[in-house]
Amino acid sequence: MVAALVQREGRIILARGRGWPEKMFGLITGFLERDESPHEAVAREVKEELDLDTRAVTLIGVYPFQRKNEVIMAFHVEAEGEIKLNEELAEYRLIEPAKLRSWEYGTGLAVADWLDALRRKA
Repeated sequence: MVAALVQREGRIILARGRGWPEKMFGLITGFLERDESPHEAVAREVKEELDLDTRAVTLIGVYPFQRKNEVIMAFHVEAEGEIKLNEELAEYRLIEPAKLRSWEYGTGLAVADWLDALRRKA
């Protein structure tokens, strides 16, 4: 599985999937297709789900997702364009990086690592 911490115009995009609880937002995620690299997969998922074009893709890390017996390859994705959600997503939020908070499982581990790296650069 790939996950994208998408940054557009300096802000992070968190999305809520259809059928998720109202206040639950997360990263853009998806699976690799046949003969597709992880970098290609994450750029494709960002295009399919948000209709954004990818400018840069950087690996954040690889994380266990025990609940589903999967591994998450998480990337920081710099993207551009106008956000248009596909049918999988109900809504999105734009978050300033300073206000972004991680969660203790799945893609939240990647958010925590990305935020730590951001703080170290500052």
